[in-house]
Amino acid sequence: MTGTPTTRPSFDAVAVGDTVAERSFTLQRLDLVKYAGASGDFNVIHWNERVATSVGLPNVIAHGMLTMATAGRLVTDWAGDPGAVVEYGVRFTNMVPVPDDGTGATVVVSGVVATKDDDARTVRVDLTATCDGSKVLGRAQAVVRLP
Repeated sequence: MTGTPTTRPSFDAVAVGDTVAERSFTLQRLDLVKYAGASGDFNVIHWNERVATSVGLPNVIAHGMLTMATAGRLVTDWAGDPGAVVEYGVRFTNMVPVPDDGTGATVVVSGVVATKDDDARTVRVDLTATCDGSKVLGRAQAVVRLP
């Protein structure tokens, strides 16, 4: 299956190897401020460029959990129901620098159906997330229960 469907995919209609989708998500500095307020994570490396670069970072960086949630949107949109995701995990492998030049940072996320569990009627979707050609999440996997 490709693209974002208008209806939920059914378990019987998907196969191992199917492409779930590929989408690009742009993160702006404003998104970091909003996430900081929602999460309570006001670490200065997420909003102050002077401090971020003084500790060796390339720029202000996106919160890891914001990057994780952004990648997860690919799966929840595809599944048509955020509650269908019964398990989701990632490893953080690289930073997402967010410049203050109006372009922001683009995170490209793609997914593929990696396994199917006939008894549970779930599929495991393996995700790839990159920013500027660098992989930013490793072992990104979501288990989705489909009708």
